[in-house]
Amino acid sequence: MQRPVPASLPVTPGVYLYKDAGGRIIYVGKARNLRKRILSYFRDASALSPKTVAMLGHAESLETLSTGTEKEALLLEASLIKRHRPHYNIVLRDDKQYVLFRIARKVPYPRLEVVRLAKSGKIAHDHALYFGPFTSGLAARETWRSIHRAFPLRRCTDRAFKNRIRPCLYHHIGQCLAPCTEDVPQATYQALIQRVELLLSGRSRELLEQLRRAMLEASDQLDFERAAVLRDQLRAVEQTVEKQSVVLPEGGDMDVCGVTPARGGLGIGLLCVREGRLMDGRTFFWPGLELADAEECLRTFLPQYYGPLGTVPPRVVVPWLPTSNEEEGADEDAPAPPDAEALHALEAALADARGGPVRIAVPRNAAEARLVDMAASNAREAALSRQEPPVAERLAAVFRHKTPIRRVECVDVSHTGGEATRIGMVVFEDGEPLKNAYRVYALRPEDAAPAPGDDYAALAAWMRRRLEAGPPWADLVLVDGGRGQVAAAHRALREWLDAEGAPARPDPFLLAGIAKARDDAGRADRRAGNTRDRIFLPGRSNPLPLREGSAELLFLQHVRDTAHRHAIGRHRRARAQAALAGELRRIPGVGPATERLLWAHFPSLEAMIAATPENLAAVPGIGARKARMLAARLAALRDGTPAQEGRAAARTASKP
Repeated sequence: MQRPVPASLPVTPGVYLYKDAGGRIIYVGKARNLRKRILSYFRDASALSPKTVAMLGHAESLETLSTGTEKEALLLEASLIKRHRPHYNIVLRDDKQYVLFRIARKVPYPRLEVVRLAKSGKIAHDHALYFGPFTSGLAARETWRSIHRAFPLRRCTDRAFKNRIRPCLYHHIGQCLAPCTEDVPQATYQALIQRVELLLSGRSRELLEQLRRAMLEASDQLDFERAAVLRDQLRAVEQTVEKQSVVLPEGGDMDVCGVTPARGGLGIGLLCVREGRLMDGRTFFWPGLELADAEECLRTFLPQYYGPLGTVPPRVVVPWLPTSNEEEGADEDAPAPPDAEALHALEAALADARGGPVRIAVPRNAAEARLVDMAASNAREAALSRQEPPVAERLAAVFRHKTPIRRVECVDVSHTGGEATRIGMVVFEDGEPLKNAYRVYALRPEDAAPAPGDDYAALAAWMRRRLEAGPPWADLVLVDGGRGQVAAAHRALREWLDAEGAPARPDPFLLAGIAKARDDAGRADRRAGNTRDRIFLPGRSNPLPLREGSAELLFLQHVRDTAHRHAIGRHRRARAQAALAGELRRIPGVGPATERLLWAHFPSLEAMIAATPENLAAVPGIGARKARMLAARLAALRDGTPAQEGRAAARTASKP
């Protein structure tokens, strides 16, 4: 990429995005001064890290987004990295393994729930309290059960809570106060919730003092039954605390980060310490990074990790503080001083997530230094246990591709005798489904196949529409089918390239098909657990020699099965919509004109069925009597009432 003209770059804080030839974002960075930071990339190559040199070799264009402050740039950078997952960024990819505890705040009798982070890594802004994350779902649920044995909170869902007419079994064994049917004062229940919050937030010492004081007060008042309950809660909390190892005798709440190179990459270990006790720990690993990338890795890791989780301690201990890297021509060999402004912006961003002050600092004594070493050691051990290379690299080896195959798009065609044809497309990135990129295509009139049920023509029509949509391109497009399906899709691809005037241009992505293995009689072997599927490439008669049950083949089978479920689900929905639309046209008094009025007023058939007589009467041209008849008939469709009964109900409803 050519060095940009300095005058074309702003001098404000902001975010810069490098894009490749296909328009895909490959790197996102933030800067206090965009001009200085961007120009620092175009120094002598010997002064840049290998990753930066590789990134600039693939970059074709640059885009900048200005912000008001460096803190806003930091938050925007973390958001863009989370959304686009650029190839050359440090991306936190494994949010899905974490579980959290959730306590609702807008209900009088909340319950303690175990929830899992969304795929996006975001927590819903529902004004609830979240505690965690926990790396082990089994350990989190065991903690949940222990809390319920000590604190009798309700366990039933909101729906069951509203409809229950007698207490459940947990009330009879003393593990629920049964606010669903019993007269439980809100103050009593909220006291339990407050104690659970103290326990989950790591303030066990404060909770123990509170329980001990309440137990003594109940005993002085001769309320021995309540004192016994408090005694049991006190013992349960003490047993929980005793299981946690003390790493800081003087106490303290903090997270401790350690960074270490290991096994061809870079690892980060994180220890969670609350009141001086080690509560939890987790590790992260990025292959292909070097020790020179450690500072950027740590700087981009913190806002990504804490942003979606929102459980930030008052102190985060790191091995070193961030330094400035924005001065063009800076001496790379001289040790850079800590960047106070960048540190302040990072602390301000984490303080917003915590709702209180946060300090990022290096170890202040030998005990904290030992914790940093422990976190790094944990990351090193976790990296050594990673024996398998990433799926993107394994696929690249299988298809003999020069770069890792990170993005895979897979398509499948579903129809019934050529009717309601739907083409489902699913997308996987780095081995994980990218559900917000899933698509479903219905054949347009100009895409109509020569004969109903022509899968080849349907795939060719899909390929043309996918090419019209443009980037981001997949590294691999997988078709559910064999040589014929692959040939049809590839023919449409080459026709598009010829029409673009670039017949010699290579394909923008790899194209392959996955077909069921054949049994001795030549029929597709559809038995469950079959691991002998075959992979076909354009222009090649024999399938790729993939080992049965190999990780690569199992992954491609999983992608194909996901596409199949997606396509057949949307096809079934289309058939149901067509059937309901046919029933709508059979309603007495609904002709083409009324049908057009209804479709113009309601966005979908579901909205039409859910409409009340008043909603229907609001449609221009439909009176009150006709609206009552339509509502009764549509309700019959919703409830599955037989046609004769539905028509009788419609006649009854139409009478004044």
